[in-house]
Amino acid sequence: MDAMGTVAEADALADSVALHNRNLETIYKSADEQSELEPSMSSVQIEQKSYELSPRDGFTVTHFITVADIDRSADFYEKVFGGRILSRGDSKGASGHIQIANTWLIVNVGGGPTPDKPSVTLSVPADPDKVSSFLNIRVADIQACYELWKSRGAEFLTEPIPKYGEIRCYIRDPDGYIIEVGQSTDLT
Repeated sequence: MDAMGTVAEADALADSVALHNRNLETIYKSADEQSELEPSMSSVQIEQKSYELSPRDGFTVTHFITVADIDRSADFYEKVFGGRILSRGDSKGASGHIQIANTWLIVNVGGGPTPDKPSVTLSVPADPDKVSSFLNIRVADIQACYELWKSRGAEFLTEPIPKYGEIRCYIRDPDGYIIEVGQSTDLT
């Protein structure tokens, strides 16, 4: 590769970072504007700590999934779980961001290696029945969640089933990812 190729790659990376930063500024601005109206929607309070998508100090855990269609996935997580869509990404590669309860889901289409992950290719699950990780949603009343989320279009693999000191069931999202829904039955 010649120096011009390297410069072009560096320029493309800088453009991508600038676009990501503008996206985050838009998210923050939207969250700040919303916080005046709905303070509980801009951050989640747990043990007197405030968690935000981009923390001012400390850290926040988010979950990234590769999807075939950002809008379809954002709509699914909004409709089924009452998520709040913070952004839907764009045609230049920016990811979508959805706040779900006390966490944030980042969704984006797949793609080949990038300068920051030179040997990694992102893709939706090739076989949705072979899973290496999944979202796990803990609930207080699994039957109520099962009925509500099913009425909103969630496709459950089974009804809630008792297993290992909890009751659990699984949802499959539009890209084939599974989401465990569980209620503890033994809290000792």
